[in-house]
Amino acid sequence: MTEPQRTVSLPHPTGANLAALRTRYEQELFERVLPFWLTHSLDRQHGGYYNCLDRTGAIYDRTKHVWLQGRQVWMLSKLYRTVEQRPEWLAAATLGGEFLRQHARSPDGRVYFALNETGQPVTMQRKMYAACFYVLAMAEYARAADKPAYLTEAQTMLAKVWHWAFYPEELGRVALPGEVPMQNLAVPMILLNLFEEVSDGNYLAYSAEIDECIQRLLRHVHRATKTVYENVGTDGPNLTGSTGRLLNPGHAIEGGWFLQHWAQRLQRTDLSATAIDMVRWSYQRGWDAQHGGILYFLDAQGHCPTQLEWNMKLWWPHCEAMYAHLLNYSLTRNLADWQSFLQVESYAFSHFSDPAYGEWYGYLDRAGNVTHTFKGGPYKGCFHVPRALWLCWRLLGQITPE
Repeated sequence: MTEPQRTVSLPHPTGANLAALRTRYEQELFERVLPFWLTHSLDRQHGGYYNCLDRTGAIYDRTKHVWLQGRQVWMLSKLYRTVEQRPEWLAAATLGGEFLRQHARSPDGRVYFALNETGQPVTMQRKMYAACFYVLAMAEYARAADKPAYLTEAQTMLAKVWHWAFYPEELGRVALPGEVPMQNLAVPMILLNLFEEVSDGNYLAYSAEIDECIQRLLRHVHRATKTVYENVGTDGPNLTGSTGRLLNPGHAIEGGWFLQHWAQRLQRTDLSATAIDMVRWSYQRGWDAQHGGILYFLDAQGHCPTQLEWNMKLWWPHCEAMYAHLLNYSLTRNLADWQSFLQVESYAFSHFSDPAYGEWYGYLDRAGNVTHTFKGGPYKGCFHVPRALWLCWRLLGQITPE
């Protein structure tokens, strides 16, 4: 069972507290974050989105990264479907959805990583993640625009992604004799998210695959040490060396709320307890007591991580932690979960949000100073910030005061 966290002397939020917070998230999303992308990223001439935008929104590189194109299509389509059917949101989603459908797929059925301004291929990765976000885009855009053929496209590509998850060598990743069989947390967690989005509640056709993903994700959870490992062997957290000891708190927190969504849908109290623990343990390990914020990478045994950026503070783990803690609190009503939510959201808004030009910075040093002033790049687009703001805004409207 989930162990209760330490007792804290904080009151439960009142109705006024919740309403004020919801207003904060609503204004941040609809007045400062979404307008940044709608104003600066749309390529009305060639289709798709410019995702390399500096602090003010100026384009500094016209390369279009497919996984970020897919994420933006998904986000705009989701807002159109769940918040308000604004024509400008659907038009912007169409701009990206049609561009992806026309240019993102390679002749051999894979999905390119990057395209040039007009849609010609630039880069192909030996990974499945561009295809994953192509799936998200096609599924949500299909429902927003009432285009069933795009949902079929999403389902077809999801079947390929599922296959590649087990046979990555078909993406060009050559297996070498000295390699130790292992899996990365990203694979089962992103597949769980894909099945959630593509099924849209009608998940029975994917029951076997969902169960397989859950079992694979649970291999990363080591209850005895309260640890969620980034990489594990085929039987659990038994890898040696720095690869086996690697912790990525943001990934584990995001994986925790993905699992929690399925726990609620499947009415699995055991999975719910594990999901709550994944968020709590990873946040407690990752929070920097000296400077605040969530460290990017850690070593499970306290060694210095080998990643050069290990002690940086990135936008997306903080976004995931905001929603994950709020989700925990909505289920547990444990004041420590509420305290963790307030702690991380205070840090995120005060360090990442840019009141002058909108949107959020992505990269800080350990002390919390901005290291990269751009708002969009090859790995940051219209996704983690607006998704977290939307999820928190929605959930804050559902939580009732004690």
